[in-house]
Amino acid sequence: MKLRGKPGLRGNIRRITLIALFGVSVFVSKGLFPSPLDKMLVVMQALFLALGALLSRPLGATKVAAIGATLTIFLRPALAPITMTFALIYGLLTDGFILVFHVTAPEDEVRAKRLVAAMTVSTAITGLTSYYFTVHVLALLPRNPILEIIILVVGVISGLLGGYLAVLIWTKALRHMVQ
Repeated sequence: MKLRGKPGLRGNIRRITLIALFGVSVFVSKGLFPSPLDKMLVVMQALFLALGALLSRPLGATKVAAIGATLTIFLRPALAPITMTFALIYGLLTDGFILVFHVTAPEDEVRAKRLVAAMTVSTAITGLTSYYFTVHVLALLPRNPILEIIILVVGVISGLLGGYLAVLIWTKALRHMVQ
């Protein structure tokens, strides 16, 4: 599947609009759940970060994450630094693993298994890191080994599903909209 040709003004406007909409979608999906559920149920975040990374290189996922975090700060202003930090970590890890795993082939094709792997790894790392920081560094939540295992398992599954859905959406609809 071809990622993109030479974009004109219309293509750039579509990309910017989609990145903004993806960021708003991350905010909506994150704002629906309290902590620590928001660290487990990240399928939609993984989906939109993956699509952002494919749509806008470099740092498309980071842009989506920054928009989502900025909006989330309005809901949880006391946690603003943590929210922004971990959103940017998630975006940067997503962009980084998509690059490291060579998700895009030289012919601008998307390698589905590699995209799914990139999202799974970046989601698991971000979820565990943010949970560790919340529990052990800031002591905002009590330590719970069962919850830690659940976060790891559900986070991995969420990343896997988000990456898989991103492949489907990119293949079926999105790549045609931005050319």
